[in-house]
Amino acid sequence: MAVRAVRGAVQLERDEAGHMEEQVGALLTAVLERNGLTTDDLISIWFTATPDLHSDFPAAAARKLGIVDVPLICAQELDVEGALPRVVRILAHLESDRPRADIAHVYLGAAAALRKDIAQ
Repeated sequence: MAVRAVRGAVQLERDEAGHMEEQVGALLTAVLERNGLTTDDLISIWFTATPDLHSDFPAAAARKLGIVDVPLICAQELDVEGALPRVVRILAHLESDRPRADIAHVYLGAAAALRKDIAQ
């Protein structure tokens, strides 16, 4: 079994805890489904949020989905002028027999503009 990494992002419409939970939950669910994963396959997840998001921790959405025994950490994205606002990004490490080229990176909604080369 190999260690793989999967990326993803979602842009929130507003900085509200319930909205963040919903959107980050949708992102994590899409990552798991598109890659045929269960929470047992996860090793860890890094979350970043742009500096304009402070209503909640993105990792809280993972805990509410039942991802309770996986190490999670949150950090703030760089505050780069002109960057897409209200974005939560993830970098999840996992165990998978899938070749690296078959990992489906997930960029939902307007966040697809961040990585048009790999957005699914």
